[in-house]
Amino acid sequence: MKARDFIIGVITGVAAAYVVKEATKQVNPNRNPNAILEEIKQEFKKQGPIDGSWIFMQPETFYKEDIPISVYKGGISRIENGESVNFEFAADSKSGVIVDLVRVA
Repeated sequence: MKARDFIIGVITGVAAAYVVKEATKQVNPNRNPNAILEEIKQEFKKQGPIDGSWIFMQPETFYKEDIPISVYKGGISRIENGESVNFEFAADSKSGVIVDLVRVA
């Protein structure tokens, strides 16, 4: 095999992978909910250890100031001053940014 043929094969493979990646984004522009949950957990861990977490795998419409946003809803629990504290969140399904966070009593 010539080096030229090998290089053409590598370039073709990289181009095909890029096209498939972009096509997948257009079919489902939402991020992986588990990846979003991991990012949120990492932020909560900066404040202290977490006790548990969950996230719904299907996005739903959330209204913030009458603006519809596609979100994943989930929750985090952690121990604060010896007490279990629960939080519920809504994270943008495309960016993972938390658009709503509520401390549950």
